Amino acid sequence: MCDAMGHLNVRHYVAMFDDASFQLLGRIADPRLTPTLGWADVRMEIDYVHETAVGTLVTVRSVIEKLGKSSLTYLHEMRGTLDGVLHARMRTVTVRFDLQARSKIEIEGEARQASAKLPRGEAGSFAPQVGR
Repeated sequence: MCDAMGHLNVRHYVAMFDDASFQLLGRIADPRLTPTLGWADVRMEIDYVHETAVGTLVTVRSVIEKLGKSSLTYLHEMRGTLDGVLHARMRTVTVRFDLQARSKIEIEGEARQASAKLPRGEAGSFAPQVGR
């Protein structure tokens, strides 16, 4: 995952944030229960804050920033597991997506209720969880 410069390559940040997105979105709408519905990312913004060197343990935490009619804005923060240092953050806007019609739809019912129950926040709102 690290490149010739000895740090985490940018493509792997995206992969880790994408994995965190699946965890977050799966808590909102279990894909096994709604197989014809999904999510489509329409915007991603990444800030690389601190170099992630070989061997660094990191933890990704996620919060909901905004719940719209058909879209959801959420924030991931990647921090050092042992020191709490912020390495990167990614803000994503995703839309609820009908996989058959191939178009966005409203976030309704249980998905709206579930997203309303998840932690809310904004950049810098995470309290670092440091420890071994």
